Amino acid sequence: MMKHLLLICFTLTLAATAMLTSSCKKKQFSSSGNLAFSADTIVFDTVFTTIGSTTQLFKVYNNDNKKLLIEEIELVGGTASPFRINFDGLQGTSFSDIEIEAKDSLFCFVEVTLSVNGGVLPMVVEDSIRFRTNGVDQYVKLVVWGQDAYFHYKDVNSGTWPNDKPHVIYGYAAVDEGQTLDIPAGTDVYLHKNSFLYVYRGTLNVNGAPGNEVTFQGDRLEAFYDDVAGQYYGIYLDSARPSTISYAKIKNAITGIHIESKDPSVTGTTLTLKNTEIGNCASYGMLFFDRPKVEVENTLIHSSGVHALIVLQGAEFTFTHCDLLGFGPGDGTTPAVGISNHFTQNGVMTVTSIPTGDFNNCLIYGYQEEQLAFDTIVDVGVTLNFNFRNCRIARVQNTNSGIFQNCFFSGNPYLVNPSDDDYHRYQASGNNILDNNGSSAYATPFDITGTTPRGNPPDIGAYEVP
Repeated sequence: MMKHLLLICFTLTLAATAMLTSSCKKKQFSSSGNLAFSADTIVFDTVFTTIGSTTQLFKVYNNDNKKLLIEEIELVGGTASPFRINFDGLQGTSFSDIEIEAKDSLFCFVEVTLSVNGGVLPMVVEDSIRFRTNGVDQYVKLVVWGQDAYFHYKDVNSGTWPNDKPHVIYGYAAVDEGQTLDIPAGTDVYLHKNSFLYVYRGTLNVNGAPGNEVTFQGDRLEAFYDDVAGQYYGIYLDSARPSTISYAKIKNAITGIHIESKDPSVTGTTLTLKNTEIGNCASYGMLFFDRPKVEVENTLIHSSGVHALIVLQGAEFTFTHCDLLGFGPGDGTTPAVGISNHFTQNGVMTVTSIPTGDFNNCLIYGYQEEQLAFDTIVDVGVTLNFNFRNCRIARVQNTNSGIFQNCFFSGNPYLVNPSDDDYHRYQASGNNILDNNGSSAYATPFDITGTTPRGNPPDIGAYEVP
């Protein structure tokens, strides 16, 4: 078991992690006059491909020194639930006035039957049992995998994931210190509410291919959830070692990719991200905290609730031929890119360097006129080194004009339809500001699709118009 999984409950106080931290603190069921349980979640890890049933049990404890009356016990889903319960020999969906003697316990047996038919069930089927004691409700969650998939429930992973069927993450899937997980092209990864792929001092290689990307999305398959942000946390690299993500699509997370610090033994790049789309995140497309080193190229980040990119307490980063777009679902007042080299936690401010902060041939744009914001502090021993080269930037005031080289602060990029998440660009009688205004010195061989060659000179941004 991982030595550092307690770090999943982050000490970092950020809006992006607020939802996650609440999920990783186990409910405290025992209290004076109430019940305690042997488990807060009953997980059926059998995969049902035809008709299947299995039984699990948990114990209900009365830790008090006197008899305790359970006023109500209810299977919340009722008769429509695929689960059935047997409580102290009684079968049904609801019971009342059950007594437990002092310092005694009772057994609750749970059975589930699913009929999987053509993949119409969700990836995860849930219900819960409600216990009311002294007017207080307590719950035990019931979880069963609803489709034929590889399921990861708070497990540790290494090697190569097979891609013959989807992977579903419930809680977390972790990569331990010194281990490597490879995710091959064509793998579909579904994450349950607040779940995340967690890498601690390990290596993650996401190896998609043009037209055969690796996808990360929520596990709700109904059409209603196609564009609902915040369905899961995201990909979290902690004390990062060198990892790569190529040709991936990450959508509907809270934070698409969160990188927090780097392993002290690493001097090189901690994440190389290429030819990837990160869209519709509730908070951030990418979050860098405490000096990771990141290289990103041919990547589109759009429709974030707060920022496409947020840098806190410094980092080293280079973005080349990327679209960082502020077309998020929020009020539109936050810029696409926010960069800070300091952070205050528990009343203590930490200020660090940004020795490399480069944007080459990038589009930083959105609905509002201001899509790039700095909040930096110059201190003794602190280095700030920014370079924006041949970028189209939505920014009104260019007080740091020396860092902008051959950049454009006006001119329409003519994106096809941002309101429908179509960020391709079209020719507009040769007036598109992105056309042929990139620098060949920083050009990638192909654009985000991996199939369209760059021109000479190239277009600005992730897409090249032939």
